[in-house]
Amino acid sequence: MRLVKWIKFIKENINFYRDGFFELPYLSNSPEILIKSIINSPSSRHVREQQAIYRNNPFSKGVLHYREIEEGFWIMVTSIKFKKNTMLKAIYDEDVVSDYYTLTFSVFQSEVKVQNTFCDKTPFSSKYWGFKKPGTEVGAYFYKGSVCEFYLYGFSKEWAQKKFSFTTLPEDNSIKNFLNSNKGFITYQDIVPNAQELSKEILENLKTFRKDLSSEATLKAQTFYLVSTFFENAFVDQRIENDTPIDSPDYRKIAKAEKLIMDNLTSSFLGVENIAQQVDMSPTKLKSAFKSVYGTSMLQYQKEKKLLLAMQMVQNTDMQMKNIAFAIGYTNQSKFAANFKKRFDKLPSEVRFL
Repeated sequence: MRLVKWIKFIKENINFYRDGFFELPYLSNSPEILIKSIINSPSSRHVREQQAIYRNNPFSKGVLHYREIEEGFWIMVTSIKFKKNTMLKAIYDEDVVSDYYTLTFSVFQSEVKVQNTFCDKTPFSSKYWGFKKPGTEVGAYFYKGSVCEFYLYGFSKEWAQKKFSFTTLPEDNSIKNFLNSNKGFITYQDIVPNAQELSKEILENLKTFRKDLSSEATLKAQTFYLVSTFFENAFVDQRIENDTPIDSPDYRKIAKAEKLIMDNLTSSFLGVENIAQQVDMSPTKLKSAFKSVYGTSMLQYQKEKKLLLAMQMVQNTDMQMKNIAFAIGYTNQSKFAANFKKRFDKLPSEVRFL
């Protein structure tokens, strides 16, 4: 899509409103094209010497830092706050070759309702990894007030094959199965230890980047470590893909289902039928679609997020363990401790005194 055509397209589509969300499209054929499409979108200010794009429009406010690490490998980091319900939509120019994979680490800052405490809510960081094939059109939904950071690693097929040798993976490998499937992307939860802390270091490096050998070497080492650690862990992941493949999941309804779970995280599970009714979807289709996007069932998703919330409360507050258990919805402290240890290999008390 030539620049003049893109500018015309974005002016006609930036305010497109569907099902309660404003759609904001961006071109995704390659990192370079993605960056150019954002630079040439309304309300964007490009500071070339910083390699940063600042955006402040009626829908969102944020900044995108970008850098080409080496030929075929880019990083783009977006810090953004959404002012309206917004859907970011990856689209592609059919006249341009698309041969770039996208690996995204996302951090969503929110407040979660807790029980039996003096405060009604507590801060919570949700983290996700997503691996997307070239040419995959996908929409990501964000509710008004969401504060997010996205670390996008774009790399060409040629670069990926040199670094990770996808074709030599065993046939039962989950990444190999994904690459051979008709699915466009795959999602993982907290698969890379300390990813948020390491990503913060990358962002600080991008903000203060100097074009010298030391800065370039540091940034290259930081980014490649996270990408390679993701694949090392994903290669040994034993997820079982026994759900029915979804050609085009209804991402808006799946996002609404995920929000219902998060809004009721510390309460009893709402139930598949209840959630399905609220998002206007059949229970069978919702179960399959949710697992296709998040890699787990809705019930298991809630259990995992609940324990991750507990971990954050153990590490970041001085609340007694029994009160943390009650706050996240456990009526039995022993069961809480047992589930916590099963998930993290340590008791809550052991984590606090590390």
